[in-house]
Amino acid sequence: MDQHSPTLRAQAVTLMRQGIPNRVVAERLNIPRGTIGWWRSEDRKARGETYEQPTDCPQCTGRELDETAYAYLLGLYLGDGHIIAKRKQHHLSIFCNAEQTGLIAAAEEAMRQVMPLPSVATRYKQGCTEVKSFSKHWPCLFPQHGPGRKHERKIALEPWQQEIVDAHPWDFIRGLIHSDGCRITNWTTRLVSGVRKRYEYPRYFFTNKSDDIRDLFTRALDALGVGWTHCTRHGNPFNISVARKADVALMDVHVGPKH
Repeated sequence: MDQHSPTLRAQAVTLMRQGIPNRVVAERLNIPRGTIGWWRSEDRKARGETYEQPTDCPQCTGRELDETAYAYLLGLYLGDGHIIAKRKQHHLSIFCNAEQTGLIAAAEEAMRQVMPLPSVATRYKQGCTEVKSFSKHWPCLFPQHGPGRKHERKIALEPWQQEIVDAHPWDFIRGLIHSDGCRITNWTTRLVSGVRKRYEYPRYFFTNKSDDIRDLFTRALDALGVGWTHCTRHGNPFNISVARKADVALMDVHVGPKH
């Protein structure tokens, strides 16, 4: 880093103070980005300036929120998401089945549409892929974040969140199904004219231990006129079923199976 002349360094600092990104300054002056970053850091220290990570958080900046993407991402978060908010460690994570590449891509896209500025990455774990977006502002958009598991604490939407869900219920339902739901094909047999025949029929399931999150799901279905029933297994009412033919057809149009 010392091989560069003081004049060149001063020129780089002048450009950075004008708000030009490190990458652009590095390309313009043909200097490694690491050097530019170090010069920027040293310049901030010299001026006693505290660095604040740039943000495009709609709650903090007033930037218009992509409500359709947010409704979907909210469903994903309530199902299989969590937020890490620690010193020097801030990110939103959505866990997806590693084989469902369409879901992984949809989660990445929703994160970028809601907050384009933070970086998004994927990390493969045993049997799943973690989609992560790095920003300390995710709790601003998901105030349901808190200590402990979601089903062990109260989960309630803020009025502004409920307005978005009311305006985009299908996107919210799709996010919940894509996180904690599925579309399956059941079968049964019936005796017809003395002959036992097999019949298959599709249905949707949503499974979540949180009474509050299941209530948010069923209230969204009610608002759309979609019929549902509790499907208790082993004494646990964690499953919501949509099985009526017309309702399944409607779900197929707006949700569809995970892939």
